[in-house]
Amino acid sequence: MPTTISDAFHLYDTTLRDGAQREGISYSVEDKLTVAKMLDNYGVGFIEGGWPGALPKDTEFFARIAAGELVLKNAKLVAFGATRKAGISAEDDPQVKALLDSQAPVITLVAKSDVWHVEQALKTTLEENLNMIADTVRYLVANKRRVFVDFEHFFDGYKHDPNYGVQAIQVAMEAGADVAVLCDTNGGMLPSGISKIVTDVSERTQARLGIHCQDDTGCAVANSVAAVEAGATHVQVTANGYGERTGNADLFVVAANLQLKLGIPCLPEESLMDSMRVSHALAEIANLPPDTHQPYVGVSSFAHKAGLHASALKVNYALYNHIDATVVGNDMRVLVTEMAGRASIEMKGKELGYDLSENPVATTKVVEQVKNLEAHGWSFEAADASFELLLLDAITGESTKKFRIESWRTIVEQREDGVIASEATVKVWADGERIVATGEGNGPVNALDKALRSALVQHFPQIAELDLVDYKVRILDGGQGTGAVTRVLIETAENGRRWTTVGVSENVIAASWLALEDAISYGLLGK
Repeated sequence: MPTTISDAFHLYDTTLRDGAQREGISYSVEDKLTVAKMLDNYGVGFIEGGWPGALPKDTEFFARIAAGELVLKNAKLVAFGATRKAGISAEDDPQVKALLDSQAPVITLVAKSDVWHVEQALKTTLEENLNMIADTVRYLVANKRRVFVDFEHFFDGYKHDPNYGVQAIQVAMEAGADVAVLCDTNGGMLPSGISKIVTDVSERTQARLGIHCQDDTGCAVANSVAAVEAGATHVQVTANGYGERTGNADLFVVAANLQLKLGIPCLPEESLMDSMRVSHALAEIANLPPDTHQPYVGVSSFAHKAGLHASALKVNYALYNHIDATVVGNDMRVLVTEMAGRASIEMKGKELGYDLSENPVATTKVVEQVKNLEAHGWSFEAADASFELLLLDAITGESTKKFRIESWRTIVEQREDGVIASEATVKVWADGERIVATGEGNGPVNALDKALRSALVQHFPQIAELDLVDYKVRILDGGQGTGAVTRVLIETAENGRRWTTVGVSENVIAASWLALEDAISYGLLGK
């Protein structure tokens, strides 16, 4: 469990409220509890759970935490809501009451700080809006709640009137608010503008400032860092940058930048090493694929393709990496492509457990094979298992496959009742025995898979444990229509272990067979 970070700097997560507004995300209450537990274990300082009283799921979430279903060990739970409505007192506003009923120790209020929004959206006077802020903050503080205030559209409002937003902050702080959060709600700011305004507001108010950035200009992370450099000590983020429209500032990227580049201890040091695991786990809960090119935690973040890079990396990883990948729980990888040179192959071999430094003949052979195959459409970047088989053959000087294919064929038949059936026959040799087997499936690849397994299972019982879990087809030269060269990737699993193989051919079934044959062969290596 991470050690608790001091209150000097706030890493504030709003995945369960702002992040949940991303198109395609719909957290159940169980999901929200799981996400909150993971964020707490990761070490963030504050977890905003949602808007109690406005959304039934959020109300239930807070009720279940209040009942002891989840005990936060590191983070403070935050309830989000609005200032009182115009014309009524804070104690008579049911939405404000719901915030207290949530039993959250910290409450974040959203308040208007843009004269345009006060007059056109809120439809009240500028003075009444200030009273709404002050009254609500004062009432919540009197009820022993710590209060943060999100000043919505602050940066756009500053451009309309540079004084009104500052006045709103001063009113909130005088009423007892702890942090004034400047929100780039429309996400239209650039770092230079953020720096200028945060610096000015800091000098004019002496308030503790926070920052909340949307990513509509692609600058949410940069804007957040710029705000911190200008004096903000509270940063609002979401896991993997989830959020409305183009999203929010990414928790994992912001935390790594602040901690590793600026030396700000916003997370327990040991938590950073969990970054990649937590990022991917939260993506799974959101039912979204992890972003392969996400800074720090994407699987491609420290992947190198060019042979020039690999040559330098053999000497010192820091020559082409801005940090040690393991600091954030990631790994440096060398991709095997047509750009590969000897250094790339040697480093990839070492990554897979083979020392090629004393085997220049095998290294040269693999380099030539990879370049030749990739010139014809093969790709080993995502097919480590196929590459490893090729590597083993070069090292041993012979095929490492435990069976030999004599022939295979498939038949696809549409029957009178409309049912489409596939049948395959394979002829293989294993342990000196010739075996002929057939299989039926819902498609030709499925039928081939069943036939090959049927042929080999008596000689290799472990084949029953191999599961084909993913199958991808890509057309490599679309201009050729149905005669185009296709590349097939097959992912196979066995007892939690996964590997990917590749096949390429003008015939999609043949490409599938090549990938399938490699998949079974790799599984039988017993690694």
